Parts: sequence; C-alpha cells; structure tokens
Amino acid sequence: MSSISRFRAIRVTAENDEHHAEMATLSLDDLMPGDVVVKVKHSSLNYKDALAITGRAPVIRRSPLVPGIDLVGTIVETDAASFAVGDDVILTGWGVGESHDGGFAEYARVKSEWLVPLPDGMTVATAMSIGTAGFTAMLCVLALEENGVRPDSGDVLVTGATGGVGSIAVALLSGAGYSVTACTGRIEEAPLLRESGAADVIDRSEFSESPRPLARSRWAAAIDVAGSVTLANVLSQMNYGGVVAACGLAHGMDLPTSVAPFILRGVRLVGIDSVLCPAALRNKAWQRLATEVSPQTLRHTTSHIPLDDVIPMATEMLDGRTKGRVVVDVESR
Repeated sequence: MSSISRFRAIRVTAENDEHHAEMATLSLDDLMPGDVVVKVKHSSLNYKDALAITGRAPVIRRSPLVPGIDLVGTIVETDAASFAVGDDVILTGWGVGESHDGGFAEYARVKSEWLVPLPDGMTVATAMSIGTAGFTAMLCVLALEENGVRPDSGDVLVTGATGGVGSIAVALLSGAGYSVTACTGRIEEAPLLRESGAADVIDRSEFSESPRPLARSRWAAAIDVAGSVTLANVLSQMNYGGVVAACGLAHGMDLPTSVAPFILRGVRLVGIDSVLCPAALRNKAWQRLATEVSPQTLRHTTSHIPLDDVIPMATEMLDGRTKGRVVVDVESR
C-alpha cells in the first residue's frame, strides 16, 4: 500500500460544453494507471497547457484531467525494472496533460517507458526551464543538422523568438555558431534577443502579408512555430536547398502556399513532433541540451511561479502577456 496520502493538484473538468479548472486535493486513486509514481518538483506552463486550462481549444481528451504536458521529479514508487526509487526523471509528451494526468500536481503516476533519466550535470530546475519547448527546439536543431545545415550555410530565421521554443532555439543556434535572425511580434524585446545571441531582430509583420509563391531569397534555414501565413512567407523566402523545421501552429493550422518553393528552389519542409518522439532521439536531444544550454542564458528567458498561480497565468499566456519559459515550482507555496 502506498504511503502517499492526499496532495495538491490542478484539475480540469470539461463536460456538456462546460469547462472548469480548479485547485483540488487528490489521492493516487484519483490518477490514471502507471507503473511509476513521481514526486513532481517542477513542471512548466506551455501554450497547450494554457489552452487545456482555459478551454479555448479542445486539447484535453478525458475529463476530469490533471493538465501539465511536462514534469521533472524523483521516483518514489516503481514496478519497472528500468528505474529505481530515488531516480530523477524527465517526462515530456506522450499525451500527458492531454489524455493522461500530467505535471500540475505534487505527484504523477505514469508509464516508465515515457521517462528520460535526468542527464548528468543538469538540475531539475534547469530541466523545466528547458521543458517541452526547449526539447522541441533541440529537435528542430537536430533536424537542420541532419539535413546538412551548417553555421557557414547562411542566415537562420527563428519565428516566435520571444516564446518558449523560439527563445531557446535562438540560444542553441547562436551558441553553435549560426547567424540567427529572430522574428518576433515584440520588437521591444530586441535587446534581450540580441543578448541571447541573435545577430538581427525583425518584426513578425514582415511575414503577415499574403504570401507570394516565391520572394527574395533570404534564409538558409528556419525554425517556425507559427504555421499559416507566417510559414508560407518563410517558405517563399528560402534560399535554394533551404530547410525549414516546422514545429508549431500559433498562427493557424492552414498553409496557404504553393509547390513553387519545393520544385523551383528545392526547399525542404521538415515536420517536428515532440509528443511521440522515439526514446533514442529523446535521449540524444536531452544529452545535447545538458551540454549546450547555459543555465545563465535560461535565466534571461525564464520566470518561476507556484502551482497556485498557474490558472490565472494561463489566461495571460493566451493573451500574449508572457514571454519565454514559465516554470511551475510545484513544491512552492
């Protein structure tokens, strides 16, 4: 029998066109099945979490549900041979916080195959300063590398550069020697982006007009979090043989483009999925993150909130009033 009694959690109920998020007191019996119990130390507030909490988009697939698509913590109970009590682990993706209870709770019960060991030299706080956003950013960087993009290939564009994925992508690429142009709707954040390594900062309005099939070549590669018209404009501006890693849909799921960039300039569009990413690639990405992301850099782009502040902060995020990464210190009161 478990020694864990009651604990605090955010729980979302979505039934009969009604959506409600509240702070609740749960027991392990209230959580979905799994072979590992993790004492959660940190989670993070991502765009998808904000949608789950507010109900502005139907991202949760069961009710009631504990949201929070990523977490880091220490294993306190396990039936899995692959992990031991006391191991520090990271969880991102796999439907956690969407179809399985997630990280906005003091304890999480999950499947062991979803877990990644905390890399040597990485603290639990740093892991969630990186979180799903940073993990996705590293998957994008790996995709560019695997498609032959090198620091001497030319300028690399990052859209949504003040957001979670974009801010870490800028830091990763600049740290590896790439010339990075940061695109943002918050041009007032240009000094911070330059401090993170951006060689240039441009306003996202440059990518908001109806896209032409082909525009002036500007970019050797790009990481795009926006989709829709933004991505279409990015594709039209790629150099010959350019590579775009697409990982988000902040501006929409549509893609109003033509085949012209692909058949006339040989542009490659690479889709990035962080939810069902295979274990070997997950481990590779986290090992790279452990050595290539500076905790000092993360301090400039990371804020911390207690679990009690997550629900109101979700609305602020969707209204565009947050920046960078928002780490949830689950143990703080």
